[in-house]
Amino acid sequence: MTSDSPNNNKLRNIVGVVLAFVLAIIFLVIAFKNVDFPQTFALMRNLSMGWFLLYIVLFYLSHLLRALRWKVLIKSVKEKTSVLNLFGSLMIGYGINVPVPRLGELYRGLFLGIWEGISRTSMLGSIILERFIDIFSFTIGALICIPIYSGNLLSEVSWLRNALIIGFIITLFFIVMLFAVMLFKERITAGIVKIARAISNPLAVKAESFFNMLLVGFASLKTIRDYFVTVLYTVLILLCYAVSAWAVFNSLGLQNVNFGIAWIYMILGVVAAMIPTPGNIGAYHMVTIFILHTLFGFSNETGAAFALLMNTSQVILFILTGIIFFTLINNLNAKRGIKKENFISVFRLREQSGK
Repeated sequence: MTSDSPNNNKLRNIVGVVLAFVLAIIFLVIAFKNVDFPQTFALMRNLSMGWFLLYIVLFYLSHLLRALRWKVLIKSVKEKTSVLNLFGSLMIGYGINVPVPRLGELYRGLFLGIWEGISRTSMLGSIILERFIDIFSFTIGALICIPIYSGNLLSEVSWLRNALIIGFIITLFFIVMLFAVMLFKERITAGIVKIARAISNPLAVKAESFFNMLLVGFASLKTIRDYFVTVLYTVLILLCYAVSAWAVFNSLGLQNVNFGIAWIYMILGVVAAMIPTPGNIGAYHMVTIFILHTLFGFSNETGAAFALLMNTSQVILFILTGIIFFTLINNLNAKRGIKKENFISVFRLREQSGK
């Protein structure tokens, strides 16, 4: 049974990838079933390059801000980290997420951990904390959507109310967990491991490892300044996302779109990122066309043009930028006498980077 375990894991991974591609195809069919492609491509041919270049600048700025926020989240583990390594690891991770959804989250932590000599637990703990911050910020962003939308958003988007409830439940869970960890760290860890061990020893090991990651993540922000800077970066990231969407609307000649529409689209469109399709293909197109058509009365063709432009450009930029920074950082490290890393070597343990 033990010898079959790696084969089972490999088969499970292959099935997962295949299912993700099948989902993407299904969502593409649903998204484009009522779209007139000649009209869609006509809209895209009249693209304003000035506005589109602004979108690309904001695209990179938003991810630079993400890298800077990540720097704050791991400051308690390592005071000074290279912004080049932070940004490079982030873009490599997003590039990997294109063919294999979610795998990039692991890889960006592994690459930065190896390049900066930081433990895996610390890196993954910071990523868990970052995801919590994203959930909380998008939940607040969704609340802001309600008063700025001209109609009744909660009735027109049936899933929004449940999404808000789930977002606040997750937020409350993390806050309660934070205080519980601060007060009863050893007792809680021992209790969770004991419960998991009653089920199976491997589960107990995984539970202890995951809980240690949470502890590291929670311990990342130590001062008022850390909290303030993290909130500031988060607000700027959201604004960059919204303004970049507004720039794409304008690049397609939709000048009557105001910032409020771009904000609502940006916040509600994040649901597509939760659907694990390669590069968000299919899911992104389906959700975007739904939002723009249902809430704002845009034609399916306009929604399709917007979705194709945004998603295709992001997939290309993520892959190209990931390759560029993977090559650049490895070459710079080689000149300093540091061994080049690849997608297999980052899984090894280094003495300085810990487990």
